[in-house]
Amino acid sequence: MGDGRPKERADAARNRRAIVDATFALLAEHGAEAITMDRVAAAAGVGKGTIFHRFGSRAGLLHEMVAQSAVALMDAVTSGPPPLGPGAPADARLVAYFDAMARLVINNSELMVAYRTEPPHPRTAEFHAFWDRHITTLLREARPDLDAEVVGRLLLGALSAELVPAMVRAGETERLLAAVRELVESVLRAP
Repeated sequence: MGDGRPKERADAARNRRAIVDATFALLAEHGAEAITMDRVAAAAGVGKGTIFHRFGSRAGLLHEMVAQSAVALMDAVTSGPPPLGPGAPADARLVAYFDAMARLVINNSELMVAYRTEPPHPRTAEFHAFWDRHITTLLREARPDLDAEVVGRLLLGALSAELVPAMVRAGETERLLAAVRELVESVLRAP
């Protein structure tokens, strides 16, 4: 892996992938309430002990899944192609970021519902600080007249509202994506 961690055995990697895939499938088909270690183990074709050995608990499994999505988006923001990554104007990057974050939340809405029942991820503060810095920096550049820190937090907070899973469950994801874009663009318009 090159990052100091031991290389994962092929069977362990296969089991990890099967467990994560099974959890996503259960979430998509049955919702957050379906995530029990017994159901995940059965769906993944592994023993419950394999899940506990790999993830430690239901919380550990959900943490791993949340972290995968968060780290992928962080990587895209820091080194991906524009407009999400560097090289585009601040306003275009901000719209791209909120589109990507909204899609992440929509695609993982049942995971987020399940995740809210668990203790916070150990890296929650790190993830939130990253988003906060990113949004604030872009807002300051695009709209120096705003309180970028507070406005950015309000914008991001809109994606953690109960409205999001309700709209996803109602099949209104396109409407939600359009509304998030309208919200961000309305903030970016100068008075």
